[in-house]
Amino acid sequence: MNQATANQQKKINNIVIVGGGTAGWMTAATLAKVLGKNYCDIRLIESDQIGTVSVGEATIPQISLFNKILGIDENDFVKKTQATFKLGIEFVDWTKKGGGYMHPFGDHGTAMDAIQFHHYWLKMHQQGKSPDLEQYSLAAVAARQGKFMRPQNMGNSPLSQINYAFHFDATLYADYLRDFAVERGVIRSEGKVIDVSLRDSDGFIDSLLLESGERVAGDLFIDCTGFKALLIEGAMKTGFIDWSDVLPCDTAVAMPCKAKETDVLYPFTQAKAQKSGWIWRIPLQHRVGNGYVYPSKFVSDEEAVNILTAQMEGEPIGKPNFLRWTTGVRKKSWNKNCVAIGLSAGFVEPLESTGLHLIQSSIAKLMSLFPHQGFDQTDIDTYNAQTKTDLEYIRDFIVLHYKATDRDDSEFWRYCQNMKVSDRLQAKMDLYQKNGRIFRQDNELFNETSWLAVMHGQGLNPQGYHPLVDILSEEEIARRLEHIYSVIQKSVDTMPMQKDFIAKYCKA
Repeated sequence: MNQATANQQKKINNIVIVGGGTAGWMTAATLAKVLGKNYCDIRLIESDQIGTVSVGEATIPQISLFNKILGIDENDFVKKTQATFKLGIEFVDWTKKGGGYMHPFGDHGTAMDAIQFHHYWLKMHQQGKSPDLEQYSLAAVAARQGKFMRPQNMGNSPLSQINYAFHFDATLYADYLRDFAVERGVIRSEGKVIDVSLRDSDGFIDSLLLESGERVAGDLFIDCTGFKALLIEGAMKTGFIDWSDVLPCDTAVAMPCKAKETDVLYPFTQAKAQKSGWIWRIPLQHRVGNGYVYPSKFVSDEEAVNILTAQMEGEPIGKPNFLRWTTGVRKKSWNKNCVAIGLSAGFVEPLESTGLHLIQSSIAKLMSLFPHQGFDQTDIDTYNAQTKTDLEYIRDFIVLHYKATDRDDSEFWRYCQNMKVSDRLQAKMDLYQKNGRIFRQDNELFNETSWLAVMHGQGLNPQGYHPLVDILSEEEIARRLEHIYSVIQKSVDTMPMQKDFIAKYCKA
């Protein structure tokens, strides 16, 4: 028998996805698109009795790549999910009460003579000779003015480089992907898994028992059951690494409200710090998503609802929806023939809108290490190591927001100020505070631009800057900074308001 035939006999014939929601349907849609109808059977089991964690979702720019891979028409997707566009996240009251900054998508300025732009800006800013960093970011300036457009083919104009993401209704997005997946051959079953059978010989999942009495066998099982982690933890007892010591928020209450009739629809998510935790605001076309993320140790559920409703701009829609979690990561996201994707694999909290990205990157890793029935342990180990590293980097980036603060007006903020962070995060902060240096490591999700926006925004002030900046005269640096500043302001002047852009191309 030749190798090709041997591999053919070992190929995966049945994939069973347990759990719908965004994780389940993003996975099903990708598998259907990439594998086609004839490679194997794909079945997704979900139950209407089991709610999904679907609140108004904010995303980061990588989501566009996901939609492109699926070949989704963007205007159609925006209409069907009541979506708006997003150029960044505004952080309010994080460093001190009354302070605020933008974490924009896209660069600040432009590199000069192979040295990062922010070093030139730092030299001038330290002497009070330049405006704030935000003024050199097209995304930040446009976001604050409520403007949006897609990138234009305009050479080296900043308008060619517009990075954006979306805000959308997560339930509508899951429905949209469900239709996409089912059209391409995925079989959807309504049902509740009541038992998981493991093989005696090797501990692999053999089959699932549904409430209806049906037994479902498979070769590869994908656990998209959210915080329950029904397969990976419930049946396989994989274990979990707890990160609550550095990410103390463990609960959220979500509650959408009616949107105020205003002329400006701002293209950014807002994260507003409270005495304990923070409140999100996500503007959609038909409503505003609101939620309060808090530590249950310091805030009761009743208090949380009162704090949230007091800050909502319109009448609440529906009842408060509570979500509870432990921050951390599964010891193995891929265990034998079970892969956990989404909340079942781990969770770091929603502060930087990374939830959907983590689903997307898990799917991408699964596709690049896609197994045969032999399930090579080296592939599985590679997947797990990479997943853990990715999550650790995201954790460190989020912890930075809590750690680097001057707030000491509550027990919560005092705890955050004093908590011990990972050696890697401490080294990153130290490196920046000395001479403004930032390095991206291991292809981590957040790049230098993001680390710069947050370290500067959270009040970390470098003592110096890159020594090679002094090669240019101060006059020359000032002239270049002024040029970049004016190009950005002029570019934003030509952009339409987001409200008008949506009305023209993609109104729901």
